[in-house]
Amino acid sequence: MAKDKSKSEGKKGSSAKHGSAKTKRKKGSHGDSGLVPAMVSSHSPFTPNGENDRYHPSHLLGESEDDLGAPPEDKAVKLSRKFYEKELEKLQVELVKMQYWVKHVGFRLIILFEGRDAAGKGGAIKRITEPLNPRGCNVVALGTPSDQQRTQWYFQRYVEHFPAAGEIVMFDRSWYNRAGVERVMGFCTESQVEEFMQSAPQFERMLVRSGIVLLKYWFSVSDEEQEVRFRSRLDDPARRWKLSPMDLESRDRWVEFSKAKDQMFAHTNIPEAPWFTVEADDKRRARLNCIRHLLSKIPYEDMTPAPIELPPRKTVGDYHRPPMNEQFFVPNAYH
Repeated sequence: MAKDKSKSEGKKGSSAKHGSAKTKRKKGSHGDSGLVPAMVSSHSPFTPNGENDRYHPSHLLGESEDDLGAPPEDKAVKLSRKFYEKELEKLQVELVKMQYWVKHVGFRLIILFEGRDAAGKGGAIKRITEPLNPRGCNVVALGTPSDQQRTQWYFQRYVEHFPAAGEIVMFDRSWYNRAGVERVMGFCTESQVEEFMQSAPQFERMLVRSGIVLLKYWFSVSDEEQEVRFRSRLDDPARRWKLSPMDLESRDRWVEFSKAKDQMFAHTNIPEAPWFTVEADDKRRARLNCIRHLLSKIPYEDMTPAPIELPPRKTVGDYHRPPMNEQFFVPNAYH
């Protein structure tokens, strides 16, 4: 059976190109499909001698690398729940520290989550947002564009959700719908796709120049694993909503989606906003790797406020609670 493992998703020895820009590869590096991660002490993979590289790691993550641990090297063995939960807890503490810093310095961060249906994008987003303050972290999952939105500039409905200073915005699918599902399913013309391929890199460079940090993640899943996840959704009434007729239709167009993704990578894997591929056949490992990589790309410092000491409560005074029989209560159905 075919697998979603193209050259742009990280075959050993390959390189992502855009014009004359090249990304270096390092044997034995962890994650990024062979790209040298920012937390590795080496020259930047995108700029000569590491100069002017936007993506700097947090020194906190580097210092606590041993504390965060290292997952088993054998990728065929799925991570145990005990190890996963312990590691996730540590990473989520770091996410909270990162958000404090983002708010303090007025940082603006956009994270795109793309990939095939049932690749694990939603699960990763959920684990990232769980510990964060929702007032400064928004998840955007737009539906089908309205008739009015179809007449707008293509990127317009996404720009409306971009972050202000001190905010993080995560897109559960993004403007890359144009290069993926819209193209494969015939919801747009080839001329619209060609225009997108030219416009997207310019659009993203403009965002980066304005001071926004843009991280793009592609969750890669094999067709065998996707089939297992589809069937598990069919068997679970609480998760059946995740499987739409569109998902079933895309299931029969695996090769077409692979080709569309390869062309999308070829045009939009730019130095200012490269694609980072997350191997997602193991959901637990994929979540940990994605969160760890995200933290390594933000130069945050620990700005967690000191614990507040609660003073003694003041006396009640002359307040008297109304009679209990004058209120409505939710019945206690569990005894």
